[in-house]
Amino acid sequence: MFPLIVLLLPLSAVYADSHSLRYYYTAVSAPGSGLPEFSTVGYVDDREITNYNSDSGRERPSVQWMEKQEPGYWERNTQISKGDEAVFRHNVRTAMSRFNQTGGLHSYQWMYGCELRDDGSIRGYMQYGYDGREFTSLDTQTGTYIPTMAEAQITAQRWNSPEMQAGERHKIYLENECIEWLKKYVENGREDLERRVRPQVKVSGQERDGILTLHCQAYGFHPKPVDVKWMKNEEDDLPAYQTTRTLPNPDGTYQIRVSAEVLPKEGDSYSCYVDHSSLEEPLLVRWEPTKPISVVMLAVIAVLVVIALIGAGIGGFFLYKKWNPGCKTASNNKDGYNMAGTSEASSDRSSNPATA
Repeated sequence: MFPLIVLLLPLSAVYADSHSLRYYYTAVSAPGSGLPEFSTVGYVDDREITNYNSDSGRERPSVQWMEKQEPGYWERNTQISKGDEAVFRHNVRTAMSRFNQTGGLHSYQWMYGCELRDDGSIRGYMQYGYDGREFTSLDTQTGTYIPTMAEAQITAQRWNSPEMQAGERHKIYLENECIEWLKKYVENGREDLERRVRPQVKVSGQERDGILTLHCQAYGFHPKPVDVKWMKNEEDDLPAYQTTRTLPNPDGTYQIRVSAEVLPKEGDSYSCYVDHSSLEEPLLVRWEPTKPISVVMLAVIAVLVVIALIGAGIGGFFLYKKWNPGCKTASNNKDGYNMAGTSEASSDRSSNPATA
């Protein structure tokens, strides 16, 4: 589902102790695409908590603490999702007709959710999308739907009509019922959702053509919200040259990498600033340039290498003499000729297991 919903994700401020409840609904126009014809996924913060799809036909928990729900919860939500499935199968065909499409693979999506921030304030959002683009969205201040493409105008007008007032009803849901369910889910999953794991930080830098590229990687932290940036002289923020998304690790923690480019000047220092809810104080990890090896150090290393080679040669000679006592040289051969090339000498070496 990720390629379908990525364009619908809202950008929101980072609040370390806030919580959110989100749902994603997706319907596709044709089977055989590798996706169910209809599916829903629910999230609390970054945790998938529930899912339903047309292949399984059942609403199911995705985390253990969701099994604490009251009896009848899963059957009730299964029936709700089955009803939504019928509506969405109709909606995707309606959207295709608005775009004058008679075939091909198309997707119709609904995303909504609410946030309860650490200061007690709340926020809600609701969007519809078609083929990865926003179709219409709810203005939560006025309780009306705003079409974001010409093909959505008919839909928005009907939803905003006095007969339907869909936007007003959805606004009330987001501000009340959605928040109440979010509180219940957070209470059941608090140990998992609010665990704190400190980030580890690594910094590095490479200089090329007079430009210094700095990299800071924060990893192994939980929860997801984090603030990472580069600073000069521990005071001035540096503009980010490149920032990755906050990505998940297999163990449930997260990682992020932030890079910056600077023109280094003598006396300037560069530090990576990391703030996270697991920390009492933000981390400030300073980048230290690698010092070049001096000429004197190179000379000392060269002398030590030569001494080591000479020592190895002498040691090898004495070991050879120790394990080959019958070896003779031309100087101690009383017959005046060298025995090294005779068949007897060759036989001794090839039959000696110690030298095999």
